[in-house]
Amino acid sequence: MRKSRRKQIEKNLRKTFLENGPFALALFEYELQEHIAEYLQSKQADHDNYLFAVTEHSNDVAMVLIDERGAIHINEDARAMLKELWPKVYRSNMELFLPDMARDMDAGYIWWTGVKVATEAQIRKLKKEDNL
Repeated sequence: MRKSRRKQIEKNLRKTFLENGPFALALFEYELQEHIAEYLQSKQADHDNYLFAVTEHSNDVAMVLIDERGAIHINEDARAMLKELWPKVYRSNMELFLPDMARDMDAGYIWWTGVKVATEAQIRKLKKEDNL
């Protein structure tokens, strides 16, 4: 039964993130809001540019994103911000994250991650190193 629950969670996440499905404000308030201080502290300690957290419960999905300035974005606004931050790679990044999100949520955890943004110089350096 667990595998089918994980698949259902991933299906719900896919609908929300890749098909612009709805979010649940009540779920944000119930599961994510109380962790915002912890997320802000982690973002600062890890020197992340932004951090986002996602949860799913009873087929509802909620999200919070903390931007570079520390502003809090929730649900649809958070998804829009993530699309803005990843204009060319939003879909591929979400495809990459969704299975891990579903696995963590199936195990009873809130999925969250901090993200660092590479500068153009850092990207050029990485590309140059890859060609060596």
